[in-house]
Amino acid sequence: MKQKLFTRNFTFLILGQISSLIGNYTLKFALSMYVLEQTRSASVFAGLLALALLPTILLSPFGGILADRANRRNIMAGLDALSGLSVLIAGLAFPLGHEILVIGALLVVLSVLGAFESPTVQACVPQMLSGENIVKGNAVVSQVSSIASLITPFLGSIFYSIFGIGPIFCAAVLCFFLTALLECFIRLDFKKADKSTWIAEIIKEDFSVSIRFLRREQPDILKLLLLAAIVSLFVAGTAIVGFPYLVRTVLGLSAEYYGAAESAMGVASIIGSLCVIVLAGRLRLRCLSFVFTAFGICLIPCGLCFLIPADSMTRYIVLLIMFCACQLGCSFFSTFAISVIQMRTPENLMGKVMSCVFTLSMCAQPLGQIVYGALFDYFADCVYWVLIPSGLAVCLIGAASSGFFKSFENIY
Repeated sequence: MKQKLFTRNFTFLILGQISSLIGNYTLKFALSMYVLEQTRSASVFAGLLALALLPTILLSPFGGILADRANRRNIMAGLDALSGLSVLIAGLAFPLGHEILVIGALLVVLSVLGAFESPTVQACVPQMLSGENIVKGNAVVSQVSSIASLITPFLGSIFYSIFGIGPIFCAAVLCFFLTALLECFIRLDFKKADKSTWIAEIIKEDFSVSIRFLRREQPDILKLLLLAAIVSLFVAGTAIVGFPYLVRTVLGLSAEYYGAAESAMGVASIIGSLCVIVLAGRLRLRCLSFVFTAFGICLIPCGLCFLIPADSMTRYIVLLIMFCACQLGCSFFSTFAISVIQMRTPENLMGKVMSCVFTLSMCAQPLGQIVYGALFDYFADCVYWVLIPSGLAVCLIGAASSGFFKSFENIY
């Protein structure tokens, strides 16, 4: 009998993700707008983003070990409760002064908690589902993230413009606590590990097992992750740092325009994950090289619109269309690639391997954010010197990766 997709456990997982992501994305959108308004510097903005990302990269492998050694339901519920408490404390401290410092500390704390939660959520999907439903389940998780990114910038820009940042702290606290409550209803099988083993021995053993799996048994997965990390250096720098800086500082448009653009990119993400659902079973890995190339192609018109005479609204529309296309490709790539990796990974290694996936895919992002923050500040009057060369570089990477994906597809 065919297994249904929305089982009891998976439904509660998705409901919890909806609540958590709405709170998380709305809060981070408001914090980004506040930092850009107060500093008007791409370097400061990028520095905060990179600082917040470092704990996730460094601690994700430990999160994977925890996901395979402890009750995954309890991990998720506990971490979301701690996230709500952290936002509550930051909200109370915010009116006391040193706002940028409070924002930086909150982002770091949320990053630490996210380092343990993200591998756990990813490991839960193949535990709850099987077969082709793993691909569809990952696509649903991706769609939830995309829908949240569609709704929250629009809502965030309105509430931020009318009420300021204070009420957004309160809303985020409620969302995190609601998520923790919903996750308490999830029921997952869990076998307690042998308590006689020292923690240091457990960490050493689990690290060696996961690294050996990626290096010897599935080396193509490791190559895929390293390739994705290289491309993310360019994509994270231009999309995460460059896009808000270009819209808010270079073009001088309001938070409402940036919120509308983020919502449009949320629609693009939904379309990308829907493509994976519709095409499940017919997708081929070789198409991922075309996705990489498309990233680069999209950056070139973004640079050209600043090279030729054009008004702010024309440039905004070009940026909006091209970055929406990039977001569609990112959603498509991540959903399909994660599903392939999960189907090739044993269940007992799922948390550890997914944490390695998470870490390696993000390892280049802080560097990209810092480098592009400095580049956009330096070339503020001629940003095409940043966008066009970046697009050409990514196109070359995409073309060079074609042979790798064809060989990976034959093994897969």
